[in-house]
Amino acid sequence: MTISRTSTMTSPTIPTTTLRTRPDLAGLASFRAGPTLERAIKLDSNELPYGPLASVRDVLSGAVGDVNRYPDNTGAELAARLAERYGVSPDNITLGPGSVNLCLQLAQVTCAGGDEIVIPWRSFEAYPSVAKTVGATVRTVALTADHRPDLPAMAAAISDRTRLVFVCTPNNPTGTVLGRAELEQFFDTVPDDVIVVLDEAYCEFTGDIDTLDGVEFVKQRLAEPRHNIVAMRTFSKAYGLAGLRVGYCVSAEPVSDLLKRVALPYSVNALAQRAAVASLAATGELAVRCKRISAERDRVRAALLAAGYEVPVSGANFLWLPLDAATERFKQHCLASRILVRAFPGNGVRVTIGEPDENDAFVVAARTFQCG
Repeated sequence: MTISRTSTMTSPTIPTTTLRTRPDLAGLASFRAGPTLERAIKLDSNELPYGPLASVRDVLSGAVGDVNRYPDNTGAELAARLAERYGVSPDNITLGPGSVNLCLQLAQVTCAGGDEIVIPWRSFEAYPSVAKTVGATVRTVALTADHRPDLPAMAAAISDRTRLVFVCTPNNPTGTVLGRAELEQFFDTVPDDVIVVLDEAYCEFTGDIDTLDGVEFVKQRLAEPRHNIVAMRTFSKAYGLAGLRVGYCVSAEPVSDLLKRVALPYSVNALAQRAAVASLAATGELAVRCKRISAERDRVRAALLAAGYEVPVSGANFLWLPLDAATERFKQHCLASRILVRAFPGNGVRVTIGEPDENDAFVVAARTFQCG
């Protein structure tokens, strides 16, 4: 079996005696994407098994002929469509090449060396790297016993050095969702001068789970003096545009203005902008695909529960298996069946929901795994 990797964790071999580089980056590893395996079932990256929405494909085909021109640096049309969708001003919208880049911009406008960023853990893998990139200290707060971000503990972890807090719901990699009341209570406890980012990358899959709509929450408070909540979303997941990289934040203007100051010019490419605009118009198509993925997620979870696994209720397009010490063995067991899953050593495995036949193959592999 031949496995190749699209990228690896590497440390640069820089001759520090001749180049003046930041010494604190020595412990910062490069991002590592998942392995690639020919003809494998790829359930490790939270990608949708479907491509762009059908009506978006035609738009992309027609836009290819214009890529010799620079994109609109302001993303005016996309920002206007998002503002119309949510009932805010385009000035409340910040675009970025994927939400991960917006995470970096948020860290850049809030933190310097010695400042702190509070995050739940485990959560989105990019948060610690973002903090280290800007020289900030990461303060991690363990999840609750039911695999959810511990909001009271996170509030207690905020100090006078804290500048930024990330809250991911549904949480990646556990899929667990935070409720409306507990989030509102948490926001009320955070000091006014600390920005809280509500990362809603998977919000389209939550269905009827009672949770806070972060964008609506920000909108309702735009007229208030407190402007420290930011809602962040992406077109990478439900919309099937992960390869085009486009995300956005909704925030008060003082925050969005700062974010735009540190944005790289032309960072959201022309195809991404056109595809995102078209995607916003395809609400019916989006609803159908999200319902399909959610139904498959619940079906797979039921099968895993019947097989004896612990699987938290998920509001995302993936499931979490808290396998602890058996995590790596489970990953290798799946790999023997040419199934790629995302392992977090010592913690658990995240399994993305794919096509029904792919999910069936995974369930078969899971049933034959010996935990003991």
